[in-house]
Amino acid sequence: MNRLFFFIAFFFLFFETYAQLVEVQANYNGVGDVDFVAYNNTPAPLFLNIDFADLENTTFNEPLPYIKLLEPGFNSLFTLQRYPDAEAPRFNYQIKTFKSNPMSLADLDFPYLIPFARGSEVAIFDVKNLTGFWGSGLPESWNATGFYAKPGDPVFASRTGTVVEVVGAKRSGDPQTWYHTWKNAVTLLQPDGTLICYHNVVDNDKKLKVGEKVFAGQQLGAVAAGSTELVVLIFQHSLNSADIRFIIPQFLTGEKDAGLLLASQKYKVFHPDEVRGLEMSNREKRRYLK
Repeated sequence: MNRLFFFIAFFFLFFETYAQLVEVQANYNGVGDVDFVAYNNTPAPLFLNIDFADLENTTFNEPLPYIKLLEPGFNSLFTLQRYPDAEAPRFNYQIKTFKSNPMSLADLDFPYLIPFARGSEVAIFDVKNLTGFWGSGLPESWNATGFYAKPGDPVFASRTGTVVEVVGAKRSGDPQTWYHTWKNAVTLLQPDGTLICYHNVVDNDKKLKVGEKVFAGQQLGAVAAGSTELVVLIFQHSLNSADIRFIIPQFLTGEKDAGLLLASQKYKVFHPDEVRGLEMSNREKRRYLK
């Protein structure tokens, strides 16, 4: 099985969101140490990178590069401890924020569910381009999975994740908070730090809320009116460049078998509880696997 990442140098795409999304504070405490905290001012998780240019009278003991998942609101980070009998710590640092984890290793063997109703049959097509994925820019190479569909077909989560963006027929809000520029799309942050986008999906019942957990096999919405395709795209940002990794997923093609989906082929949809529950706690299994 080939396990490939596709890299693109897509001009400014998704690299380093603006600082106002996240505020970092360094507070001197009563014993002369420095407590670092952060405020995530968005409703979705973000990833923070802090890079120290120089340090005096202290040392930084966290693993490098420092990447921290920030939940919405207040987050405690770490403490710079003052050297004994030294003056107060002095330092310079810069921050970057990312919408996916730029340092995580994507799970290339994870068995994704085909995102349609169990027992149905779906046909696959080659995704020729990613027009509209980010404005007028077009990546030179990518990987996405295309499914033929009918308007109104229910769409289900291929993998457990946290809802980070739900977009209907129109976009609004601050563009720096966008995960892409597609419309009619649902985007989730997955447990391995990657993002998955379901394009041509609408949540007509408004059940999805940003920041909430969605489980594998749970309905996300339905194929949008006028659409005959569903596109699934899995991607991840890079730490020191604008490159994006596009990930080739393996989909479940039987109760226990998974592999790459081939264009012009048809596949039966399986949603076994054993796979749906892979990223559930025991309590979640009792509640959702009925």
